[in-house]
Amino acid sequence: MIVTAKLVAIGLSLALTAFTVSTIVLAVQKSNLKSDLRDAQEKLDLLEAGFTSTAAPTTPTTASPGSTSSPSTGEPGSTSSPEPTNAPGSTASPGSTATPGSTASPGSTVSPIPTTVEPGTTAAPVEKIDYRLPGNLIPSHYDLYLFPDIETGEFSGQETITIKVVEATDRIVLHSLNLNISSMSLLNTGSNTLEIVEKSFDPVREFLILQLNEPLAQDREVNLHLGFEGSMANKIVGLYSSSYVKEDETRKWIATSKFEPTYARQAFPCFDEPALKAEFTITLVHPAGEDYHALSNMNVSSTVNQGAFQEVTFTKSVPMSTYLACFIVSDFSFKQVEIDTKGIGETFNMSVYATPEQLDKVDLAVTIGKGVIEYYIDYFQIEYPLPKLDMAAIPDFVSGAMEHWGLVTYRETSLLYDAETSSASNKQRIASVIAHEFAHMWFGNLVTMNWWNDLWLNEGFASFIEYLGVDAVYPEWQMRDQFIVSTLHAVLTLDGTLGSHPIIQTVENPDQITEIFDTITYSKGSSLVRMLEDFLGETTFRQAVTNYLNEYKYSTAETGNFFAEIDKLDLGYNVTDIMLTWTVQMGLPVVTITKVSDTEYKLTQNRFLSNPNDYDADHEPSEFNYRWSIPITYTTSAESVVQRQWFNHDQSEITVTLPSAVQWIKFNADQVGYYRVNYETDLWTALADQLVAEPSSFSAGDRASLLNDAFALADSTQLPYETAFELTRYLAKEADYVPWSVAASRLTSLKRTLYYTTSYAKYKKYATALIEPIYKDLTWTVGEDHLDNRLRVTALSAACSLGLESCLSEAGVQFSTWLAKPEDRPKADVRETVYYYGILSVGDQEVWDAVWELFVNEADASEKSKLMYGLSAVQIPWILQRYIDLAWNEEYVRGQDYFTCLTYISANPVGESLVWDYVRENWQRLVDRFGLNERYLGNLIPSITARFSTQTKLEEMEQFFAKYPEAGAGTAARVRALETVKNNIVWLAENLEGVDAWLDKQQL
Repeated sequence: MIVTAKLVAIGLSLALTAFTVSTIVLAVQKSNLKSDLRDAQEKLDLLEAGFTSTAAPTTPTTASPGSTSSPSTGEPGSTSSPEPTNAPGSTASPGSTATPGSTASPGSTVSPIPTTVEPGTTAAPVEKIDYRLPGNLIPSHYDLYLFPDIETGEFSGQETITIKVVEATDRIVLHSLNLNISSMSLLNTGSNTLEIVEKSFDPVREFLILQLNEPLAQDREVNLHLGFEGSMANKIVGLYSSSYVKEDETRKWIATSKFEPTYARQAFPCFDEPALKAEFTITLVHPAGEDYHALSNMNVSSTVNQGAFQEVTFTKSVPMSTYLACFIVSDFSFKQVEIDTKGIGETFNMSVYATPEQLDKVDLAVTIGKGVIEYYIDYFQIEYPLPKLDMAAIPDFVSGAMEHWGLVTYRETSLLYDAETSSASNKQRIASVIAHEFAHMWFGNLVTMNWWNDLWLNEGFASFIEYLGVDAVYPEWQMRDQFIVSTLHAVLTLDGTLGSHPIIQTVENPDQITEIFDTITYSKGSSLVRMLEDFLGETTFRQAVTNYLNEYKYSTAETGNFFAEIDKLDLGYNVTDIMLTWTVQMGLPVVTITKVSDTEYKLTQNRFLSNPNDYDADHEPSEFNYRWSIPITYTTSAESVVQRQWFNHDQSEITVTLPSAVQWIKFNADQVGYYRVNYETDLWTALADQLVAEPSSFSAGDRASLLNDAFALADSTQLPYETAFELTRYLAKEADYVPWSVAASRLTSLKRTLYYTTSYAKYKKYATALIEPIYKDLTWTVGEDHLDNRLRVTALSAACSLGLESCLSEAGVQFSTWLAKPEDRPKADVRETVYYYGILSVGDQEVWDAVWELFVNEADASEKSKLMYGLSAVQIPWILQRYIDLAWNEEYVRGQDYFTCLTYISANPVGESLVWDYVRENWQRLVDRFGLNERYLGNLIPSITARFSTQTKLEEMEQFFAKYPEAGAGTAARVRALETVKNNIVWLAENLEGVDAWLDKQQL
């Protein structure tokens, strides 16, 4: 065994050396890029300072450290010399989690890519590209050996894939991207003459195609052996390099991975579709010194010492999709706790890893992780199937987190907690992300979606169940109420525009797959699951979930499979038919309530669109004609118990009949239903009067929903703005976080909309008068209660944003006091507010430079984020332009944070046009660095343009999109951006006069 391992290692080392030499040659050939070579040399100096040279396993020499630049950033998988400004963290995969995929029907063939037509000939119709694998080969096991060379930023590997031949074929087609295939052979073919005669790559579909001289027999199980090499530099997906600065100021490099959705193919050739589950036996090579060790999905099976290196082999995994595999080579330290499964499976250990300097920040994650995983095991009544569960905080990480089975990886701000630097919001974020990723251990990992079309069910479930997981650990946080403002309201806004899309949609290529990790998938998905749980009842819902997971574990499923499991429970109504109206058409309904008599109310439904002009636009056809089967709920002044009635999609109207007359009636209890509610004027007045008289007549969720619906309906001209404003009269009596979160959001949103109008001064008087009482009540003194602290931050930020002089003045005083003695920081909960509004109030060049130095030298990711936000508040244009320029440098702003930084600057009215001009003028540079498959690059556009409200700005956007028509994973984001600006223009045309008239009537 050891001899075999040594032979493999020697082969790998020789191959790596050859690959290194070729890389040097390629770099030198780019002779016109002298700056690239100079940059590579600078990075080599950095490498030499941070590492001790070692020998490759069992070989006398190593690959030249100069063969590549040290890890920085760029397009995923890029192996060319990096641009001087490139930095790690640049390419992005989307959302924190994912779902799986299926194969095409067996026997389908790989169609050729259309070729360029010769001049003078008639172009044939463009053939549709089929991005799916043929489906005639099914992998069952990967025996994978990987050597990530920490010193050079290169990696090499060998693998043997066990493949079942479903249908006879003379070609092997699998995925591979940016890998050099150094060797290949096919074993156990049953033929002495069968061999691979040609290797080719399809760069569009990211296929490696191996042509055989004769077909493989059906039902044969063969072994494909491949050797390969690639680069970990200039990327943040696939297998990539990350780094951090040690206490002695040296830079430490690690190797880590992120494969979802389509990046496993950048680390090893594989059948990279989620339905093609297989078992994995993984061996990782790591340096023997400097405290390096290796982690993967499973526990360590054996370790072989190879001198300067060690080979670590992990236990064979359960069947899993390629995107769930994970490899880490680092010097991280960990803390561990035993998980009590209460008899549902074996007990196991959960470990939390971080850089050694930050190990004291993992205690919260240990506590939350233990509580959440034990709750889920009980909730699902299904064992956690792996022998261990690790979490790791990665210095450079493109998403919030990723649910690799048994080894969940996180951005540092999503896992590490320091009471001195982390706020209540940071704490809740950490709890929510852990709960989300752990939910995927069952929903997504144990049962995987058959193809990315059904991503919503995977992500929607995790995004809903996370609230239950956090609630189990912190019931006092009232997470079910918080769902309304944290998840529901934002997606109701998006889904009310023509920039939305159905929750189930066809996706094929990597850009489309990346793009659907969006608000609709996560937030509408979770909102529909929440509604489903409500009308089924918690017990029935939980039973259906358990049945579904047991039925499809270690396999894949589709949306219809889950609904079918519910319908097996014979509930008296067809859940499949009901939910189809919500999953195959975009948008949401508004239910209009008309009082017919003292005891009868007529309900009608229509599609809700925030832009009134959109009702006359062409809409995507819908088989349900934009009507929904709606679970109607309501409470009244006479009955606080929720009443229920169905409003089916094929009913033109329904009547709700009460036993007796009531003072008021409130529909959509706690806004659990995914719909808006509009009432005739008298009904709105009754609700507004009751809010003023006795706010506690309504739950916090109902108070929040009334405010949210009223302003959304007013925005869309379906309700007079006067009615929405009248609802805010009761806020003097409001003391809960969730309703105030809605109110503060609406007040600051209106401020931005009115900012460049003559109504702004009047609106500022109204809004500051409304926020001042809660501001004075809460003060700047941070307490112990979590929700009180969240309310405090909401109120303080809103008061300062709206221009309340006493708030801005206090922010300036606290900021100046801190800057005079930076080691005495403000309390973590108010720190971000102090930094931002302090710089806004008193910031000049000297102040900004001082905070910039603190930002650059800050090691804590959470504190660094707060300082980055504060720096964007300065009101001096040239300083903001300088900030934009400085942010490009990875030494200052990690690539993973770059788009957040630009978004912060653009949210400042002084910085908005600066960022918009910068992005347009440097678009190609951004694309070169991050790639069009970078979802966050696409989302930057709607973030910058969200407050545009003129025809001129709309035309600028259209011209920009025409100049750069290729949008990649940002295609849908451009549509959303245009729809938002059109809505803003219509809002001013339709609502400004009415708002101004109402403000004139106020005694301020």
